[in-house]
Amino acid sequence: MLENTFCHLPGVGATTEEKLWKAGILKWSDVLEGRSAPVSVKKMLALEKGCVDSLERLQNGDALWFAKRLPSPAQWRMYPHFMEKAAYLDIETTGTNADSCEITTIALWDGREIRTYVNGRNLEDFVNDIAEYPLIVSFNGKCFDVPFIEKYFGIRVEAAHIDLRFVFRALGITGGLKGIEKHFGMDRGDAEGLDGYFAVLLWNEYEKYDDEAALETLLAYNVMDSVNLENLMIRAYNLHIQDADCHRPDPLEERDVPENPFKAHRDVVERILARHNGGFSGRFF
Repeated sequence: MLENTFCHLPGVGATTEEKLWKAGILKWSDVLEGRSAPVSVKKMLALEKGCVDSLERLQNGDALWFAKRLPSPAQWRMYPHFMEKAAYLDIETTGTNADSCEITTIALWDGREIRTYVNGRNLEDFVNDIAEYPLIVSFNGKCFDVPFIEKYFGIRVEAAHIDLRFVFRALGITGGLKGIEKHFGMDRGDAEGLDGYFAVLLWNEYEKYDDEAALETLLAYNVMDSVNLENLMIRAYNLHIQDADCHRPDPLEERDVPENPFKAHRDVVERILARHNGGFSGRFF
């Protein structure tokens, strides 16, 4: 789909892109082969240069170049070309303010390996590891996860970033991550029912009582937030190409969800619920 895209080029918006498609200019190679386009000579020369640059950047695997130029509603078009080098990312924190709160755990899934990072153990390893990936996929990560990471570690995350919150919004599918998962019938296993606020309580339980089961429950929840992003990204991509006005590429096949290496301990959750006087009754499990 990326090679059918022109709206990342200077002077080409959604309207001009649609005109090119209707005129039979469906991909960069059509421009480079000299097919006539419904644009001025000046714009055609710029279009030719843009297509040459795009082909070169794609061959070099420069996802960030495209991310900086694609409008937000079209960011999903990058995915198939960089999916084998994507990091599906989610963080847990002690609160929402990056100036006063901490990152507690991070889960990263790359389609092959689940990596987890824990504050006080190996959290700093994340900085070098995330630099390996040219593409990040998150849910609400542009507004929360990545800015929090950059502030907390004092780094700049130099990667293309597809935020599924906005990808699904463009499809008319709104709500939080858990709600969208339920919309597609996705399963969270023994971490079903937990949310971000309860993740804070689990971390507090771990820190205060040195409770490894609480930490494992938190990691189980964090991992599911990460690994489910892959098939959500694939479903979003497939829905978008159904509505494409140009040549439609083949849909992507969903992947097997990896086994969660961590277990959510129900007894820990129930103990925390009891300590809070049942204030969360009916919300968990």
